[in-house]
Amino acid sequence: MEIPNWLLKQASLNPNRVAVNDGTTAYTFAQLVPLVAHRAGQIQAQTDQPRVGVMTHNNLAGYLAALGVLAADKTIVWLNWRLAPEELSRQIGDAGLDLVLVDDQLADRYYGGHRVLCSELTAGTAPAAVLTPTVDLDAVASIMYTSGTTGQPKGVLQTYGNHLASAISSSLNLGVLPNDLWLCVAPIFHISGFSILMRGLIYGMGVRLVNHFDAQVVNQILEDEPVTIISAVPYMLKKMLEDVQANDHCYSSAFRLVLLGGGTIDRATLNACEESGLPVVQCYGMTETCSQFVALSAEEAPYHLGSVGKPLFTTQLRLVGEHHEIEIQTPALTPGYLNQPAKFAAKHDGDWYRTGDVGHFDEDGFLYVDGRLDEMIISGGENIFPAEVENVLRQYPGIQEIAVVGRNDQQWGAVPVAVVVSKQPVDFQQLEAFGREHLAHYKVPKVYLQTDALPKNASGKVQKFRLQDLVANA
Repeated sequence: MEIPNWLLKQASLNPNRVAVNDGTTAYTFAQLVPLVAHRAGQIQAQTDQPRVGVMTHNNLAGYLAALGVLAADKTIVWLNWRLAPEELSRQIGDAGLDLVLVDDQLADRYYGGHRVLCSELTAGTAPAAVLTPTVDLDAVASIMYTSGTTGQPKGVLQTYGNHLASAISSSLNLGVLPNDLWLCVAPIFHISGFSILMRGLIYGMGVRLVNHFDAQVVNQILEDEPVTIISAVPYMLKKMLEDVQANDHCYSSAFRLVLLGGGTIDRATLNACEESGLPVVQCYGMTETCSQFVALSAEEAPYHLGSVGKPLFTTQLRLVGEHHEIEIQTPALTPGYLNQPAKFAAKHDGDWYRTGDVGHFDEDGFLYVDGRLDEMIISGGENIFPAEVENVLRQYPGIQEIAVVGRNDQQWGAVPVAVVVSKQPVDFQQLEAFGREHLAHYKVPKVYLQTDALPKNASGKVQKFRLQDLVANA
């Protein structure tokens, strides 16, 4: 099925509405068309391949390059600039790329022979492309490589139809207002960032780009500018909250909410946000579904702290098996993994997609995500989900980061072990006592290790498989 080209449609419907700005420069939808067409023409002159890599910060140069790839009728392959050269080369090879567009600020991050800097793209002299008036909803718009916390990343195919279904479901939950301005500080090479760009084109909504996350900078923008929504992950929210509490920020009257995804968060932080006037709406999604498929509404959020909400309008969800694995059906679901059909097939239970997460509903039908099935620890026949334990122990004074993993045990089968990051020595006996006040005793780790940093991948997710070696002999 084909529908009107999103950019051209917005340029027709809302030509003078600001589509994107970075705090210094702004472009309307009408102004974007020739800029994007020029870049599309340069891309078409550079490669005949169907996919083009993009490596960029959240800036206008990267935004225009990405839209140029789409306007050239090619697929964006998002490349995470934090990856090691070997990892980047592997993904570039897997995607069959012979053109990688690189933000000038990241020129030292990639030196491949098919690199073209964004400034070189802008300076190109090839004729501008004639933009295709429609988009095919089955065509793959973007490919993102999953984080790979337990193995090699998979290239997730994301169609225009996937992005559209996700945007529609989100709009039916959060609403879309004429003055909406979505602050994009989540990296656009992640779905939490790129989905904002796509929603801007679908909704006719402004996007405020922020190069990188700094809590003070973000809070000042929310105070001074008419931003209505920001997407954040728990780390960002906690830093924003600390700055709000320390500097007494008062957000603009236009501000509506923080859409929180990207992992679990402790109830104490959510309570503090509510007390500080920081409206948080939790959601649950993944790269494979082009962002959230479960979310709270703004009205429900204060009354269901800790829940990720209810399945969005186009989502079907069920809990399956002894451990209540979350399975879904949604038109936002990827059609597959690049070059890995067997792995995608293995994720299915008939027509249902197995998320690998475990959860439960409360009596009102709100979903709570308990943790990852592959991280679950079975100790003496009891199921322990590390995320639940981490969220409690993280509230202990002085704890910066904490990760809980299982260690084989002859008596219990496995026992939970906590690895802690703190600026000062931690009294593990006191930490264990704190845990026993808030958790069932079998969930409380009996062994604790303190380290300078937790091993993480380029997306900032803890690589728990690397912690297994650390705790094996603890």
